[in-house]
Amino acid sequence: MDCSGCNKCTEVRCSIETKCQQLDRNLMDKWGAISYPIYQTATFAHDGFGQSTGYDYTRMQNPTRQQLESIVAYLENGKDALAFSSGMAAIATVMELFKPGDHFIIDEDLYGGSIRLFNEISKKNGLTYTAISLSTEDITPYITEKTKAVYLETPTNPMMNVTDIRKLSKITKEHGLLLIVDNTFLSPYFQNPLNLGADIVVHSGTKFLGGHHDTIGGFVVVKDEELDERIRFIYKTTGAGLSPFDSWLILRGIRTLAVRLDRAQQNALELAEFLKEQEHVTKVIYPGLPEHPGYEIMKKQARGFGAMLTFEVDSAEFAKKILNNVQLIYFAESLGGTETLITYPITQTHADVPKELLEKNGINDRVLRLSVGIEGIRDLKAELTRVFAI
Repeated sequence: MDCSGCNKCTEVRCSIETKCQQLDRNLMDKWGAISYPIYQTATFAHDGFGQSTGYDYTRMQNPTRQQLESIVAYLENGKDALAFSSGMAAIATVMELFKPGDHFIIDEDLYGGSIRLFNEISKKNGLTYTAISLSTEDITPYITEKTKAVYLETPTNPMMNVTDIRKLSKITKEHGLLLIVDNTFLSPYFQNPLNLGADIVVHSGTKFLGGHHDTIGGFVVVKDEELDERIRFIYKTTGAGLSPFDSWLILRGIRTLAVRLDRAQQNALELAEFLKEQEHVTKVIYPGLPEHPGYEIMKKQARGFGAMLTFEVDSAEFAKKILNNVQLIYFAESLGGTETLITYPITQTHADVPKELLEKNGINDRVLRLSVGIEGIRDLKAELTRVFAI
């Protein structure tokens, strides 16, 4: 790419790698700081009546958070992005768009925290939902006159099911429904759901966007002005905005998003192939494997397959042996950082999901999830070889 003569790195011709690294070149503060400043303040002074800098109170807006929101909106090709104190705060705010009696359709395989929100908070607020396999089922028979939205992850957490966003969006548009896509697993580096017909994109910014397991955040990205105004009103009213310092941490993380995900994805594919050859591994689920049912869809709607993979072993005892003996790999919740993490969904991320739904989705005490990091691949393979041999 020839950037000669370009002083505004928000041109469409810029690659996604350059967007991650150089977007804020034309948004630097007046002092020219390369690292955007942390405006650690609760309130802003005015020169006089009717004279404002555009900022009043950090709950409503803050320069550091606005900088981050501008970057995330641009990476997702949205009109606006809103930065929240967590991914769950972002999803909870989106659900405030609906009123008692409204119905929505969700994928049956979702992050356990989302299912907990829908079961314990949304239902209490008078909302109803139907959970189906959006990767395999037609939503049309489940749409009623009260249905307002469809909510999904693709790939799903933790079973890595892939839904054709473009195909689904045709149906939601025909019926006037909002299509809400959680894009956490792939990040805007690999996938842009708004380009495929989604109306709202949500992220846990804690994960790949932050990338270092050192802060918690969330995002809502939209492309419609009226929808943006509605969500911003809820946002400033409920006060779930991301703090200036945490905004700065995620700004820093986005600068290395491209190189981190390229390396992590390369490692994930090699580990998936490695795990397929292991005696005690009965199943490997990674959308970058040609045998994955969503492989061809991923090739059409995403630029990569991500760094998340799930595998199943032949017994619960063996799964627990792995968890008790990993050293280089951390036994921990979360995902998307530079370190490789192994998670036991049935007792961690999905502990509050009803047993019957776990069984239906294939989440059992033999299933393990890997968030693959950027360590040397030989070291990761050696770690698993050692643990499997104990």
